[in-house]
Amino acid sequence: MTADSQPEPSPAQDGEHVLEGPVLKALAHPLRVQLLQVLSQYGPQTASSIGKRVGESSGATSYHLRQLARHGLVREITDRGSGRERWWERTRGALTINAPTKQDPAVREAVRQVSRTFERGRAELLATFMESDLSAMPPEWAEAPMISTFNAHFTADQLEAFTRDMETVLREKLETYRSDPKTPGARPVQLHFNAFPLIDTQEPT
Repeated sequence: MTADSQPEPSPAQDGEHVLEGPVLKALAHPLRVQLLQVLSQYGPQTASSIGKRVGESSGATSYHLRQLARHGLVREITDRGSGRERWWERTRGALTINAPTKQDPAVREAVRQVSRTFERGRAELLATFMESDLSAMPPEWAEAPMISTFNAHFTADQLEAFTRDMETVLREKLETYRSDPKTPGARPVQLHFNAFPLIDTQEPT
């Protein structure tokens, strides 16, 4: 299950981060997930600037950024900033939560916490967009987004094959269309793709 992706490529930090074991447990803190999301959405930040975005002190964000760096999820930009101002960025690569069917209870709980926090952040961003005044946006930005839902019946094998195919296509297209953050007119954009079996609470399991 892909949880997030890095918007600002860095050739020195390529690859995919598979979240499991100690790394997953270290991430099972709502603020740490928030820090990753902000760095993914808005690019490099200082502890102070990211603290303003999440409503926390720079001391708290600095501590949690260092913990994330210990597990290779973020890194300090050593050639940027001055004095006590330290800049941080997400390391390149998608975050994939490894959730095997058999795992110890602590890992299962970590998977639930991390997944819920990521999804809560995505839902809040979508809700903010849906509630915004589109007439205040430039016309090209108001007309470009698309919120869509598709329904289908799949077998488990079909669902797995479909999600893998779609992930391949999405990653390929993402690299084709991705802009450098410094490109004139570029702004942060978040892409959602969900595919999951519906749970009918009115029917027996």
